[in-house]
Amino acid sequence: MKRRKFKFIISVAGLLALLMTSPVLSTAVAEESEVKPLSITMEGYDYAHKVSFIDLIIEGQNLRMAYMDVQPDAQPNGKTVVLLHGKNFFGNYWKNTIQFLTQKGFRVVVPDQIGFGKSSKPNIHYSFHLLAANTRKLIDSLGIKQVVVVGHSMGGMLATRFALMYPETVTHLVLEDPIGLEDYREIVPYQPLEELYNAEMNSTEESIRNYHKTYYVHWKPDYDEYVMVAVRCKQSAEYPRLAMSSALTYQMIYEQPVCHEFPDVRARTLLVIGQADRTVVGKARVKKELLPMVGQYPELGRKTAKLIPGSKLVEIPDVGHIPHFESPDLFHQELLKFVEQ
Repeated sequence: MKRRKFKFIISVAGLLALLMTSPVLSTAVAEESEVKPLSITMEGYDYAHKVSFIDLIIEGQNLRMAYMDVQPDAQPNGKTVVLLHGKNFFGNYWKNTIQFLTQKGFRVVVPDQIGFGKSSKPNIHYSFHLLAANTRKLIDSLGIKQVVVVGHSMGGMLATRFALMYPETVTHLVLEDPIGLEDYREIVPYQPLEELYNAEMNSTEESIRNYHKTYYVHWKPDYDEYVMVAVRCKQSAEYPRLAMSSALTYQMIYEQPVCHEFPDVRARTLLVIGQADRTVVGKARVKKELLPMVGQYPELGRKTAKLIPGSKLVEIPDVGHIPHFESPDLFHQELLKFVEQ
């Protein structure tokens, strides 16, 4: 028996050695070993520029809102651009846009909203009004009087709310494939907070990656960086707190539409719409017979452009939900042309 046991151990060791010398399998093992937990406030993940914090007290909780304040690389033109991130992203995904704008003389402020990125992840009542007020506090603390506001995806809903609340502060409003161009309450069945939370807790690397792939017409390996941030955060012991704040912000999006107030927007507005975008928040719950009629961004973009007084629409063909990734040169060109007017 001892001799057989010894032979078995040797055979297992030999098998492991064989596996590790296989180029494909050894690479897979190495890649798996490199996936390390990331704290839910993303310590250990470097942003392109220095990150600062503003202290906030919300519902009796002491919180910190992270932001980048990037000064112009070229001769300052006196204008400040505020970049507002989407639901499944954070401020650093604007890094190429920041570089473009600062090289053109703009000061660029990029907050991580409460509940996102390097900011605190509290269990509070999230609202676009609250996030807009937080953003205004940040701008005021920096001594900035007027801004160009650029909002992508969920950031587009927030940018709209900000422009409605603080019209004197917004000189230009840029909405890049904003969600909420239609009222999701009319097309997506209601889901209780507990179910939204459970969905976050039950997500996997595969499900996260598959969801991110829906944003693009042409997937590139570079985009996987944002998948792996989410995957690594999910491995944190504190992930349940992040899952709850994420569920609460999904609830915010569902319950607080801005599309009915587009006619009240007074800022000069640019809509940039990827023509292949079909995003619907809660799409998996939409009835099959309704799917061909919802999330139709080409139609929604044209409809919204008619609702916002004097707005300009730029349609980008063969691009999905994130034009500043898939078509950065055209996006930046149109952005610059608009904000220089």
